[in-house]
This record gives sequence, C-alpha cells and structure tokens, in this order.
Amino acid sequence: MSKKNIEKVSIFALGGVGEIGKNMYVVQYANDIVVIDSGLKFPEEDMLGIDIVIPDITYLTENRDKVRGILITHGHEDHIGGLPYILKTLNVPVYGTKLTLGLIEGKLKEANLLGETKRILINSDSEVQLGSMKATFFKTNHSIPDSVGVCLDTPEGLVVHTGDFKFDQTPVNDQYADLHKMANIGSRGVLALMSDSTNAERPGYTGSERTVGVELEEVFRKAKQRVVVATFASNVHRIQQVINAAEATRRKMTVIGRSMVNVVNIASELGYLHIPDGMLIEPEEVNKLAADRVVILSTGSQGEPMSALTRMARANHRKVDILPGDTVVIAATPIPGNERYVGRTVDELFRIGANVIYGPGSVSGVHVSGHGSQEELKLMLNMMKPKYFIPIHGEYRMLRQHALLAESVGIDREDIFIVDIGDTVEIQGGVARRGPRVPCGNVLIDGLGVGDVGNIVLRDRKLLSQDGILVVVVTLSKQDGTIMSGPDIISRGFVYVRESEGLLEEANRIVSSTLNRLMVENVNEWASLKTQVKDALGRFLYEQTRRRPMILPIIMEV
Repeated sequence: MSKKNIEKVSIFALGGVGEIGKNMYVVQYANDIVVIDSGLKFPEEDMLGIDIVIPDITYLTENRDKVRGILITHGHEDHIGGLPYILKTLNVPVYGTKLTLGLIEGKLKEANLLGETKRILINSDSEVQLGSMKATFFKTNHSIPDSVGVCLDTPEGLVVHTGDFKFDQTPVNDQYADLHKMANIGSRGVLALMSDSTNAERPGYTGSERTVGVELEEVFRKAKQRVVVATFASNVHRIQQVINAAEATRRKMTVIGRSMVNVVNIASELGYLHIPDGMLIEPEEVNKLAADRVVILSTGSQGEPMSALTRMARANHRKVDILPGDTVVIAATPIPGNERYVGRTVDELFRIGANVIYGPGSVSGVHVSGHGSQEELKLMLNMMKPKYFIPIHGEYRMLRQHALLAESVGIDREDIFIVDIGDTVEIQGGVARRGPRVPCGNVLIDGLGVGDVGNIVLRDRKLLSQDGILVVVVTLSKQDGTIMSGPDIISRGFVYVRESEGLLEEANRIVSSTLNRLMVENVNEWASLKTQVKDALGRFLYEQTRRRPMILPIIMEV
C-alpha cells in the first residue's frame, strides 16, 4: 500500500466557528501542520474581569515539531491579536503581507518578541513550501489593504481558505481582487473550501467602500462645527476616505485613541495611507482652530467603556471635548453583543447636543461591510467549485445559512461540513468524513495572566458579584480547643453591617455553637471544622436573606 493511501488531510478550527473572532484554522497532512490566522475575541458579559480571549493551542504545542508556520490572511485583531500570546509558547515562522507584518511587528515589539520571531514577507505571487504542502495566495478585497486568501496544495488535493473577503469592483486603493486566479484555482479542482460566513444572512451584494467616501464628504460639507469620526482602527480604507474628505473640505485632522494612532503611524510609514503635508495636528491644537476646520478621527465605534469616543461622550477625555452642534459619525456596525454599549454612547452624545450619524437605521451610507453578502458568497462557491465545503468565520446561524447557499449552487448536503471548534474533517483518498475531536476551548487573558483564570475562578467572581462575601475569623486554643477570640465576621457586598447587627450577632452565635459542638465531639480536623461552619452559616443566612454569599472561615490556633 502506498504512503499516499495511508495518510490523510485533517482540517479543523481552534477558533472562529460558532463565534465572531479568535480565528484560527489548521490543516494537517501526515507530519506537517499549517496554521491559518491567530486571532483574539473580546470577552462575553459573563467573563468578569477578562480582557481578551484567545484559542486553546494545546494540540499545536503537543505537536510543536510538526507546525511548519502560521499564515496570516490580513491584519485585523480577530486574525492577528492572539500572536503575542501564542508565539510565546509556539515559536514558529509567521507569514504575512507587508501591512499585515507591519501591524504584527507593532504587537510583537510591545510583547518583547520581535527579535526571536521569524517573520516572512509574502505577496499574492509568493509560493511557500511547508513540508509536504505548498501555499500560494490570492488577493481579496476587505476593509484593510493587503488581505489575501490561501490555497494549500496538499498530496490529497487543493484546500482553499478565502480569508475575509467581498468583491469590490471599485476598491479605494485600486487593489483589485484576483478573480482570474480564483477561477484558475477552481478550474484545477478544489478538494475543500473554507469560506467567510460573516454576512451569509444578508441578501444581495455588499456596497463598495468608495460610496462611503462620497457620503463622508457630504457630511463634512454640511457640518457647521467639528466632525468626529469613530471607526475600527484597522479599517485603513475608511481612514483614507476620512483623510480625503477632510482634504476636500479643507479641514485639519487629529487622531485620538492609542490603537488608532498606532495604525495611522504604521500604515502611513508603509505607504498604505496618504496624508497631505500639514493636515495632521495634535489633539491639544483642536480648540485653537475654527470649529468648522477640524476633523477628529477616533476609536470607540463599539462603545467600549474606555475608548476615546466614550470618554469624550462622558466629558472626561483629557484633551478633547464634544460640544453641542458637533457632528459625530459612527462608521461601523456593532459586533454582536456590543449593541447596548453603542446605544449608550449614542444616547450620551445626543444628550450633549451632538448630531449623531450611526447605525443601519440612519439615512447615511457612512459604513459598508468588509464582508461579502449572499450573492458574493455564491460567486466564490461557483468560482471554486469545491468537492467539499466547510463554512467558517461566523456564529452558528451564519454557518448554517452559508451551507444553504452552498446547496443552492449545487453542492450536495452530505458534502458540506458545519463544524464546531475542535471538530476535524478528514479526507483520505478523496473521501471526507468526520474525524476525532482535538483539544480546544478558550484561554482567558486577565492582565498579565494567560490562562490562569479558569471556570472555577470565573464562578467565584460571579458568586462574589451576586451575593458578596463573608469572612469568619476565629482563634482556638491549642490546648483544649476552646474559642479564645472571635468569631469576628467581616462582610463585603453582602449586607450593610450597621443595619444588620442583629443578623450578624445571630451568625456569630451559630458559628460559636457549631465550633463548641464539634469540640465536644472531638472533631479537630481543620477541613471538617471549616466545612461545618460554612454549612451551618450558609443555611442560616439563606433562610434569613435568600442569598448565598461566599463564606470564608479562617481558623487559627494559639
């Protein structure tokens, strides 16, 4: 039996399916593993205190000698944000286009990893040999320049990952999608296609980014005072359109928000942003110029509590205030889950007296998506004509909708695999089937801690946030086990001590009588003492208050 018949291609996601964000996809053939993207996502509401979430790469670290490299499709946070954490434990080469590597290098510099990380520049004409697989690339349109799709030539056949894409016939930077190349890949025969599902629920086509520029210029012309534009820091095309509109209306521009300043610096240094000489001013200079001569480019399009726009809306930004009559443009749609934050910021802006242009409900066309709608997804499917289809990059309903689109263009239902994180699709001898699951999940980042906050810590935080904590301190005599001092009860977030003296005195009495009873019964193991105190006190407090605070008994012997 030839080796080819024994080996198989395995395809799976460690993030990015059943969710928006933390994209990471893996293709393995024999002893060669290729990783595509390495993103982060922002925490859900029940992840108390967590800053960001990255994929669990246990499978990759266990097989580190097989990992040939990480291919990055483009420079958005949900595709590059995990790298500084992942490269600390998995030091493999990173391949990316010029702007993508520029943004990655900024992150690695902050994490002190720049010197030890091998970075390899690619473009859409590059060919990269990764063990038994060869990677080639094709240009796509997205809301950031230099985005590419990946075609992996494996011994089993071609595996294609589209990256994030739409088909923009009039791109802002004249970087047209490689339609010929995509069709050519399709004509060679695609074994498996992984394709972006973000807008699979949206009928029709996604508008061209160029239309946004026209709308922005119109908004700038009509605005009598300052204009504040909030958008994603990494949406370089949108930033260029703001610059163009500012130039056309003879306004100066200032940039606020750390991530926005970083991207503007990197993108202009690398030649992806063209800013006229003398246009940029410092935030401190804003108040010195006439109000109708200024544009403020800001982070905060998602209503993040600490972002520049939110701080300006609450009048606690150090350098810039929003005044009645200013125009605020929120040029982004809320990521699922952020709608409430955005709504709150919009309310606060209206309360100040600003004119706010936001959301799909507004008449403005100040935002178009960077992801293709249904007709574009069908076009990709028709060009690639894959034997097997794996929808990726989206919540479950989006993957499901994308699967239905694939059926509508003639792909058999049994050849479509909707996967969860960790599910493998194995293809051997041209036949695909579901394989065993690989270890997967979320790694939570809190401050400098990577993965040290797990489900138990989160559960404790949830308990503390709901019912508070009660600390019981008792000192026992080493000789005879009698109580020498205490019990002292300290309450935080449970009840207000001054108004609950009766309740806490009774709690004191219950702790004393429980300990005395245990001494009589000759129970002197600390674990038993603590458990019994916890149980007795917990029962009493629940009867009295219908609350279950966290109870921490501290027992000392003297």
